[in-house]
Amino acid sequence: MANPIASGVRLMAAGWVLIRHDALAPRELDPFLPPAARWIAAGLRVFAGRAASEGRPGQRVARALQKLGPVAIKLGQVLATRADVFGLEFANDLGHLKDRLPPFPGPVARAEIEATLGRRLDELFIDFDDEPRGAASLAQAHAAILKDGRRVAVKILRPRIERRVADDIAVMRLGAGMVHALAPVARRLEPRAFVDTVAASLLLELDMRMEAGAADELGAVMGKDHYMSAPAVVWEGVGRRCLTMEWATGMKLSDPAAMSQPGMDRRSLADNVVRAFLSQALDHGVFHADLHEGNLFVTAPDRLVAVDFGIVGRLSRDERRYLAEILWGFINRDYIQVARAHFDAGYVPGHQSLELFAQALRSVGEPVIGRPASEVSMGRLLGQLFEITALFDMHLRPELVLLQKTMVTVEGVARRIDPDNDLWAAAQPVVERWMTRELSPLNRAREALDQIVTAARAIVRLAEAPPAEVRIESTRDSRASWALAWSVVAAALAATAFALQYWS
Repeated sequence: MANPIASGVRLMAAGWVLIRHDALAPRELDPFLPPAARWIAAGLRVFAGRAASEGRPGQRVARALQKLGPVAIKLGQVLATRADVFGLEFANDLGHLKDRLPPFPGPVARAEIEATLGRRLDELFIDFDDEPRGAASLAQAHAAILKDGRRVAVKILRPRIERRVADDIAVMRLGAGMVHALAPVARRLEPRAFVDTVAASLLLELDMRMEAGAADELGAVMGKDHYMSAPAVVWEGVGRRCLTMEWATGMKLSDPAAMSQPGMDRRSLADNVVRAFLSQALDHGVFHADLHEGNLFVTAPDRLVAVDFGIVGRLSRDERRYLAEILWGFINRDYIQVARAHFDAGYVPGHQSLELFAQALRSVGEPVIGRPASEVSMGRLLGQLFEITALFDMHLRPELVLLQKTMVTVEGVARRIDPDNDLWAAAQPVVERWMTRELSPLNRAREALDQIVTAARAIVRLAEAPPAEVRIESTRDSRASWALAWSVVAAALAATAFALQYWS
């Protein structure tokens, strides 16, 4: 269990790091702060000394987040995708947080691999490059060649990273508890539940075997639509602290030269980023939840290869339906449908007005839909959305944190590729396909059958599990319950067969 005193000290130390780098209340925000806050911020900068004034805002924030560790760096990676919100210069200054952090030595990586796999490197590889090809917050990647001649990437966790992540999570939990206790207005954002969700995903990232399973699953999913692909997992090179995958072809999207490849189709590539994410989420209920530029490789004209499957999001069937209905409603400017989907999902409290919420959504959607992305202020739009959530008492949904975070990242990446990318136009084919398939009479008949069969099974279980005081159940009663259940199923089968014949 985390020591609250130690977590408190780390939280104060984190605050001091932000102050030292003028990242807590940057001087560039002074014109927007009330006088009292402006004086306090100025005093903190004087107290911090010269370091607080060195560099551009993005450079200062990047240095602070890098010092704060892996969890803060994850936040910086998301911010770096939103040049449309924070400005291109700020996003570029944060860009090195994606995959260009200080590495640990190659010999250490070799020792970690051998300890994890329980075998010598030369038993698996004929060549291993000690110079890492990329270093991120939790792990770094090395190039190697297998004995069968295949070129692979070997990902190794940083030494002692588990303890660092555990300490960061403890600090986050302490901070979330303080926000909940001291800032009642922020309680609808569910800070503690948010931290729990982030913590759960981070802990999964610390087991490379889990990532290997996710990479294999998502590789199969991606292969069905071909908007994106994934390198194959080399299972004999997988252990708790290391992962081996075939080499990803193309150039990293974080490389400034990537988009200068001859024949690159920016519009199609940006559309593929959006469609890959939506097809994963809607069609399969599982999606790559860390799609920043450092995890994407591109080849002309529009080919995408994804790596780093440590964070995976999952959606239930109901959540997928709500997401599709919301997106479809926006695409068709049917704000009543969008509002109704929010109410059906429980995103908006039931005592609120459906019509007023639809009116608020219209005020958000109409200025955006159909306009080039370069003409849309995402900062203003996000601010308006936040105001609407407060007006209608909408709480953060922890189960959707990864989805919302990924949607923000994906849109940011698409707009970095093509500043005029139209998110709604890119989404339409995938959402329309889902709506046509899932909401068709044929599929509704199948869903009805599934529900009736489930109900029949429940009847049988109920009949076969009498109360504790009843020890003997008559054969006649048991047969009657089975007959009742089977009659329900038979009726459902007949109705479904008729529907399938009629709609085929």
